[in-house]
Amino acid sequence: MQGLYFEDLSEGQSAEHTRVASAAVIEAFAELSGDGNPLHLDEVYAKTTPFGGRIAHGMLAAAYISAVVGTRLPGPGVVYLKQSLTFRRPVRIGDSVTARVTVKTLNASRAHAILTTVCEVGGKVVVDGEALIMVPRRPA
Repeated sequence: MQGLYFEDLSEGQSAEHTRVASAAVIEAFAELSGDGNPLHLDEVYAKTTPFGGRIAHGMLAAAYISAVVGTRLPGPGVVYLKQSLTFRRPVRIGDSVTARVTVKTLNASRAHAILTTVCEVGGKVVVDGEALIMVPRRPA
C-alpha cells in the first residue's frame, strides 16, 4: 500500500479525519502509553483540578494528527521527522476531534514537506503545530 508521492503534493493541499475521544479510547490510550495520570482516569481526582473533570491526554490528539499524516496526506510510506505542538484547550470525554493537516511548504531537493497541523473541537482549536515529513518520490 502506497500513499501519495512527493510529486503528488501541492501547497495548500489538506486532509482531515474526525474521531471521538470516548472514555474507552482515553483508557486504552493510557494503557498503551503507560500514562496513568489520574487527570485522565480518575473523575474524583480530576474534579479537583482546574479542568473540573477528566480530560483526554494531549498526546491522544497528537496521535489523531499522526493518523491523518500516516493514512491520508500523504499516507503510507511517509516518514515523520519532527512535530511541534501547542495545547490550547482540553479535549473532554465524548468530544469529536477533527485533525487536519495542510501542506505549507515543499522542499523538492530533499522530498520534505512542512505541514500545518491542527485539532479542533466544535470549531475551536485544541492543538496546533507543524510537522516536517519526508515523502517517497515516484519511482522512475
